Amino acid sequence: MEKTPRGTSVGVEDPYAVVERCDHLTDDGRCRYAAEHGSHDPEFARERREDGLRCPAADPEGEWTWADCPHFRDRGHSRECRRCGLEERRLATEETRPLLEEHHLEYADDGRKELSHEITVSLCRWCHAKVHDSWARIDDDASPDPEAIATAEGRRSKERAEFGFESAKERYEE
Repeated sequence: MEKTPRGTSVGVEDPYAVVERCDHLTDDGRCRYAAEHGSHDPEFARERREDGLRCPAADPEGEWTWADCPHFRDRGHSRECRRCGLEERRLATEETRPLLEEHHLEYADDGRKELSHEITVSLCRWCHAKVHDSWARIDDDASPDPEAIATAEGRRSKERAEFGFESAKERYEE
């Protein structure tokens, strides 16, 4: 299993196996990086423009994999845990620790290639701890931790209380 530079597990054998799509990929299969940031890598942008900005990694029959692209990035914007499915519940009125955390799968100094990519997934903080403790995998068939469910339900109750109507008279009589 892949490891962080500190030697803890990232929870997968191949970080690219969990990638859904590149953050720079448009819905019609074009490379947004080449179109919008071509001045950062003119040669890459020129090659993509010559091919109609087509992403060679997005095409299943293409000549590239995600790992081949010099500008690949997948920052996993999901609002639920990739491992157990726990949904994020944020309280706008409180400074509480988020239920979900960003879990990095790819590290710059991994020594496997000259290309360094940003690959992250969302994990609840309980699954995140289990993965870094080296015994859990991201693709495990897991259920949310009981403490995670209790925390999420507590937040859901607070949300419902906020949506309940209470007149000013009722609120200030107490």
